[in-house]
Amino acid sequence: MALRINDTAPDFTAETTEGTINFHEWIGDGYAVLFSHPKNFTPVCTTELGAMAGLVPEFEKRGAKIIGISVDPIEDHNKWKSDIASYTGHSVSYPLIADPEMKIAKAYDMLPAEAEGEPGKRTPADNATVRTVFIIGPDKKVKLSMTYPMTTGRNFDEILRALDSIQLTAKHKVATPANWQKGGDVIITGGVSDDEARETFGTFEQKLPYIRTTKQPA
Repeated sequence: MALRINDTAPDFTAETTEGTINFHEWIGDGYAVLFSHPKNFTPVCTTELGAMAGLVPEFEKRGAKIIGISVDPIEDHNKWKSDIASYTGHSVSYPLIADPEMKIAKAYDMLPAEAEGEPGKRTPADNATVRTVFIIGPDKKVKLSMTYPMTTGRNFDEILRALDSIQLTAKHKVATPANWQKGGDVIITGGVSDDEARETFGTFEQKLPYIRTTKQPA
């Protein structure tokens, strides 16, 4: 069963490079970004883990934790860290989950239930669908999921942009338009009357009968 937006993210207990965690407890009262990769010591994923390591301060500003996962064991994760730091210039400070029995990958519908085999003998192609980014909210619900092919490095600036939108729209009755950037104008949601919009936002522009825009709320 595929995970959908607003489904509860499956909870789990797992070994990570930072020790044993219970996922929901680890998330706490903030946001979490769970991102998976098919195999350690692969080129695109090496660049991605380094890119995320460099963005840790930005996610922390937003009250969001980062955690990575693959079906490889802890010892491989720890060995890989030195390659990531050497190539990208960023040291991985966030935990990496070991999922050698593929239980978490299957729970998050990244691998079919019938997938089997020893992690060391599975190739990146075997795990090609373990390439999803999940944003999970304080309520432990899935807020976003994006799956990329193995040959396309992920744009984590876009994940930050999406997180900004998710957090803004959770607090205010607004939506963000295409290509929105933090600080840009937003759209007032349809459930807000014109009178309520004026009271809440001060002023707005009626672009179309169904589109009202206003400045981003503080």
